[in-house]
Amino acid sequence: MGLLSLAIWTPIVFGVVLLVLGRDDQMRTVRWVALIGAIASFLVTLPLYEGFKLGTAAMQFVEKTPWIERFNVNYHLGVDGISLWFVLLTAFINVVVVIAGWEVITRRVNQYMGAFLILSGLMIGVFCALDGMLFYVFFEATLIPMYLIIGIWGGPNKIYAAFKFFLYTLLGSLLMLIALIFLYTRSGGSFDLALWHQLPLGGTVQTLLFFAFLAAFAVKVPMWPVHTWLPDVHVEAPTGGSAVLAAIMLKLGAYGFLRFSLPIAPDAAREWAWLMIALSLIAVIYVGLVALVQKDMKKLVAYSSVAHMGFVTLGFFIFNDLGVSGGLVQMIAHGFVSAAMFLSIGVLYDRVHSREISSYGGVVNTMPRFAAFALLFSMANCGLPGTAGFVGEWMVILGAVKANFWLGFGAASALIFGAAYTLWMFKRVYLGPVTNENVKSLSDINSREFLMLALLAVAVLYMGIYPKPFTDVMDTSVAALLQHVALSKLN
Repeated sequence: MGLLSLAIWTPIVFGVVLLVLGRDDQMRTVRWVALIGAIASFLVTLPLYEGFKLGTAAMQFVEKTPWIERFNVNYHLGVDGISLWFVLLTAFINVVVVIAGWEVITRRVNQYMGAFLILSGLMIGVFCALDGMLFYVFFEATLIPMYLIIGIWGGPNKIYAAFKFFLYTLLGSLLMLIALIFLYTRSGGSFDLALWHQLPLGGTVQTLLFFAFLAAFAVKVPMWPVHTWLPDVHVEAPTGGSAVLAAIMLKLGAYGFLRFSLPIAPDAAREWAWLMIALSLIAVIYVGLVALVQKDMKKLVAYSSVAHMGFVTLGFFIFNDLGVSGGLVQMIAHGFVSAAMFLSIGVLYDRVHSREISSYGGVVNTMPRFAAFALLFSMANCGLPGTAGFVGEWMVILGAVKANFWLGFGAASALIFGAAYTLWMFKRVYLGPVTNENVKSLSDINSREFLMLALLAVAVLYMGIYPKPFTDVMDTSVAALLQHVALSKLN
């Protein structure tokens, strides 16, 4: 078993063990097993970074074993500079989510923790799969634990939200399945992604494939106008579910564009880039304005996620090094920042049991340590220089300006909207005098909550101050992808 298999199956095995452990009277044991499993799952991903060779776009840590031999389906894994950091990010967020649910979840604790561990392994599988059918299996399998997390531990309308989440993402993926089967037949009976990337395909075929993949990945990102499932799901999902959904699951769709849409249908990607850019700018500007009028903190951060992911897709389809690398950096940064934002809202919700902004005011007076963390994460969500939120957005804006000044201008306007809705929420929730009885009785964060937020704060600051380790890993792979798409770099 190679390192990638360890990264995938370690959390899944621990998750299954937790499901077997059973009863709620064993909560203490369950929690410790979950934490040990999450930490072990993160530790086995670290050698991937240590052993990763820079300066090559080739897949590394490759594993290939026949799986369904009759249909030439292989258990084929590998990572390059595009996918490596997402494996580490997934395992890291899983540790934070287990700590976040340590005291908050009091029923079916084994199933809650087990679902997150299994989900973590499946998402890592998506980022590692080099076989089309294996990718599809992992991609769809992630729906099951998340559906259960929302449907069992969610809010009052959890069943509606879980169904909406499942149906939206499943229906989009059915067109992708048809595209995968077509590519299988066209390639002579192979699901190998590397072979698919070299297939000579006509313009009409590429266009059909591009839109088939778009149906699956746009819903997952989610891009405007198929983003409407996200706010409902975030509002109803438990805090850990919202954190993982925003930090990792949205990235599965954006990652799909780089692994399928661009390399398999490069001509169609260039032809329809104007559409992708238009949809991205609408997400960045219009959805940012929608976030301004939200009264529910979770809905506001959910809409801000749509706007931030608009930067990602914009970066991918301006076809230059800065844009694509910036999109990837933005995905990683958004993973840290969005998880931190949702977990901060969870800290307040656990005490007051309300997500309404009007239920708060003057929290800094009663929870000063927590308010300091919340301020850092809010600034990162605005894109403040020195935080993770700035680096990717800045790179995408620079790449957009290189491609077209007005594209860059439109993207940069999102920084204004981001600052407006985030800081206005921070002002109403945290600043000013205490005007609410609920806030007067609040106690500051405990050591568990401090650890959870401190881990994310270190990640947000480290990436913002020193992004070089992130960009160094992806540079060669991004350059190779752009060369494959046959576009010259814009100097």
